[in-house]
Amino acid sequence: MKPASDERTPDGGEYLAARPDREQLLSVRSTDRDDAVVLTVEGDVDGLTAPRLGTALASAFNRLGGRLLVVDLSRVVFLGSSGLRTLHESALVAAREHDLDQLRIVVDHTRPVIRPIEIVGLDQVLALFNTVSDALAAGDLR
Repeated sequence: MKPASDERTPDGGEYLAARPDREQLLSVRSTDRDDAVVLTVEGDVDGLTAPRLGTALASAFNRLGGRLLVVDLSRVVFLGSSGLRTLHESALVAAREHDLDQLRIVVDHTRPVIRPIEIVGLDQVLALFNTVSDALAAGDLR
């Protein structure tokens, strides 16, 4: 028997038919700027889509060349445990392999991203900002 709240499983009925294909549940757009690489993430970050976010982050790390990395999650509507793990692992990679200060994450306080980040304590590891402009203007976070 499927839980009533689990509408994204294959037996989700009509709700699932109205949803886009699972590959469209997440989009990641990368913008290369003179001062930063900005990843804009939109949709759901869950067990199906977190690997794509991880791949996008790894690609961004390889293109930094001394620039900042900003991850804009303000358009994410669901952030599951797999997404949280991806952000935590990326923060460790940023510090260990790319000599970056904290990974800069843009969140909107009214969206469902900030709460899971705070609940698991990632707000102590990630640098959280309200806008991309704020994240870019923050300077050195060391």
